[in-house]
Amino acid sequence: MRKLTFIDLFAGLGGFHLALEQLGCKCVFASEIKEDLRHLYNINFPDTQIYGDITRIYPEDIPPHDILCAGFPCQPFSQAGKRQGFNDEKERGNLFDNICAILEIHRPEYVLLENVSNLKGHDHGNTWRTIKSKLEALNYEVFEPKILSPHEFGIPQHRRRIYIVCRNKDFGTLDGFSFPTTRPMQCDINKIIDTNEVQIQKLKPESRNQLAIWQEFIDLTIQNGDTLPSFPIWSMEFGANYKFEATPPAFQNLEDLVGSRGKLGQKVTGTTVAECLSHLPNYAYKDKNKVFPQWKIRYIRQNREFYNRHKSWLDSWIEKVKNFDNSHLKMEWNCGKDAEPTIENKIIQFRASGIRVKMPSFSPALNLISTQIPIFPWLPLPKEALNEGEPDKGRYMTLKEASKLQGMQDLKFGDNNFTLSQGRSFEALGNAVNVTIIKHIVKKLLKL
Repeated sequence: MRKLTFIDLFAGLGGFHLALEQLGCKCVFASEIKEDLRHLYNINFPDTQIYGDITRIYPEDIPPHDILCAGFPCQPFSQAGKRQGFNDEKERGNLFDNICAILEIHRPEYVLLENVSNLKGHDHGNTWRTIKSKLEALNYEVFEPKILSPHEFGIPQHRRRIYIVCRNKDFGTLDGFSFPTTRPMQCDINKIIDTNEVQIQKLKPESRNQLAIWQEFIDLTIQNGDTLPSFPIWSMEFGANYKFEATPPAFQNLEDLVGSRGKLGQKVTGTTVAECLSHLPNYAYKDKNKVFPQWKIRYIRQNREFYNRHKSWLDSWIEKVKNFDNSHLKMEWNCGKDAEPTIENKIIQFRASGIRVKMPSFSPALNLISTQIPIFPWLPLPKEALNEGEPDKGRYMTLKEASKLQGMQDLKFGDNNFTLSQGRSFEALGNAVNVTIIKHIVKKLLKL
């Protein structure tokens, strides 16, 4: 059986390359616009020449190949971005046309694409219909896409992505192909943790203090006969009574704002609306719409009701958090009502939306923002990494552990001449294609 060839577009860390190479295929061309990732690609795949901006490469100059692989830019379709799709102001959405130009010239047998799970529903389905019609116009059969996540394969990471498989009709059909079967699986984050790792990033004293104060909040809630809320805790609403339901504060008059209570119950003062708004929670005065969305109204109500039930102890607790950054004034308990009410044995993530607490079953999706690396508070720290008097538990996920989640445990992040920073490495992993899932799909596609 001849060795199938493939090209790796928008290559990033080379997830497609790792997967297909491990299945006996050969990469004949790669493209990645970011220079630092091209350096790293050269280190990991020295036999493959990698090029830069795909828009500057003539399709005719790309070698013939059997499989086109592309994790084309997801930001135009992502829930986290502006979701502009093909109208993306930076033209990332139109990069799909470069894929089509290559297909038109080379006519490879297979196409394998990966993107964010929101792709199919973006713009009421118009984005997906456009992609599908362009592929079909090039004589490709487009299999019904599938959204898959590593945790469905026993990998302790929750990361939903859409996978698209196509076949050139000149070679045959996709009859007999199906995506890998998934089933509920028990995941355990300890599966990827290396307790002997010494290259670690310890939890900062400031972060430890914040978690300790939120643990006190949890303890006092339980002690006072309540259960941990399922809604996000927005402590900025504790003691607040500014009006918000009919008209957001940004659209209110000065007399509506002055004298009310804002962030953490502080009195709203000022001679202008702008001065008054500075005393409110940031999510309350930055709203662009003239009516708050229902979910925001609901969360504000729920937090104020919680405060009114527990005012007796919350007033003194508020004093401990009043100097926290906005994101640290919020907490999301994503563990359910039956979990042990303890932070230490949970996975923690400091996010813009708040301090997120999750069960230690699987990691949240690796994020493009390197400051949101998951934290394992329960992990013992190696003695050689400790200074005198330091706590002996609690650290961030390591780069090696994050790599395992993406099936990239053998990837190098540098050599003697070049090293990708930890922050950039985590960002790249957050944008990478999951090697394990790609291998499962390609095995089914090629009947390996």
